Amino acid sequence: MDYFLINGGKKLFGSVAVDSAKNALLPILAGCLLSEGIVTIKNVTYYEDINSMLEILQLLGIKIQKHENVLVLDCRYIDKYIIPLELTNKLRASVFCLGPLLGRLGKARLAYPGGCAIGSRPIDLHISGLAKLGVHVIDRHGYITAYKGNMKAGKVCLPFPSVGATENLIMASVLNLGRTQIIGGAKEPEVVDLCNFLNALGAKIYGAGSDHIIIDGVPSLAGGEYTVMPDRIIAGTYLMLPLLCGGEVEVINANGEHISPLVELLKNNSCNIRVKSDRIIVTAKRRAKCFGKIETLPYPHFPTDLQQPLSCVACVAKGTTIITENLFESRFKHVPELVKMGAKINICDSSIIIDGVKELFGAEVVAPDLRGGAALVMAGLVANGYTTVKNVNLIDRGYFALEQKLSMLGADIKRLKE
Repeated sequence: MDYFLINGGKKLFGSVAVDSAKNALLPILAGCLLSEGIVTIKNVTYYEDINSMLEILQLLGIKIQKHENVLVLDCRYIDKYIIPLELTNKLRASVFCLGPLLGRLGKARLAYPGGCAIGSRPIDLHISGLAKLGVHVIDRHGYITAYKGNMKAGKVCLPFPSVGATENLIMASVLNLGRTQIIGGAKEPEVVDLCNFLNALGAKIYGAGSDHIIIDGVPSLAGGEYTVMPDRIIAGTYLMLPLLCGGEVEVINANGEHISPLVELLKNNSCNIRVKSDRIIVTAKRRAKCFGKIETLPYPHFPTDLQQPLSCVACVAKGTTIITENLFESRFKHVPELVKMGAKINICDSSIIIDGVKELFGAEVVAPDLRGGAALVMAGLVANGYTTVKNVNLIDRGYFALEQKLSMLGADIKRLKE
């Protein structure tokens, strides 16, 4: 197993480019199951999760050519509809294949998906939404089996704006003739990116980015080309680095609108932030101020995926920060590891209360999940002395070659093997 060895205390300077959005690319890849042609996807980053999804697509019959930042997928000969446990265990996003397999083949069977242990994250909204459209779903022995059966166009009202359920319902409806409406759907940019991709192949989807999405079913989807959006969570992580360590960082290929709650938060803190088209520059020369009270909520509010990195900055900010997590019940597993490094954090139900300290100290810590692992790397960058971060395979799921990107900014970080 790899681990990171970090010698903290270095100020960071330079430019860093944001990779493609993992959480946009995963459903887009699943959406290729709907195509009856050859699909070229550009701006591809081969995170561990992306490689796992490609394994699944190959099993189902898609032929894949991998280039440096381009994927070519021949989707003409899909002939399988079962995804076994050994593949779904690697990747929670395997559930995205449910909708497109139903649309293309009329049936789908997959083992319950795995992924980061940040809470129960039930997929009941996926299943109940499909059932409202007439899909017959059987949930037995750890497998979900779905049959298109009497599936019909209709209206689905989601009780919560689940990104995954919204995307699955969209993909299930693209080849379902008639008009389907999703009321209360997720507004995230990743949902918009998926809809733009499907429309590029011939789908007719309207209202993406709002809570009322309309899908007019079409007989088939062709091939085509598409460029994936940049990752807003990676961009947000990089933007926090100068506030944490001091220095000046230019984040390239970043969409400030996608992370406007964080940008506004940083503007009101001890740094200078400049947004220029597709790049954002952050300069910080003094200790950060506390962030007051922050709550995670669905887009366009503060994203849950930036809660853990922000909590790391709050650990060394002047004053008290309170962060309330409203979306996942197990997203504070990084807190005991930060406490090992000298942070003063108390967990109170769904909130953490962080009293900023002047200094963190290096320690041996273990990444509990993807974003929590990123937060621990950030803590290592600012800590006095050496920090060892284990379980970096979890970080690799959503940050590509993170140690190389940080080294280019002046961090002293190495990837080593146990």
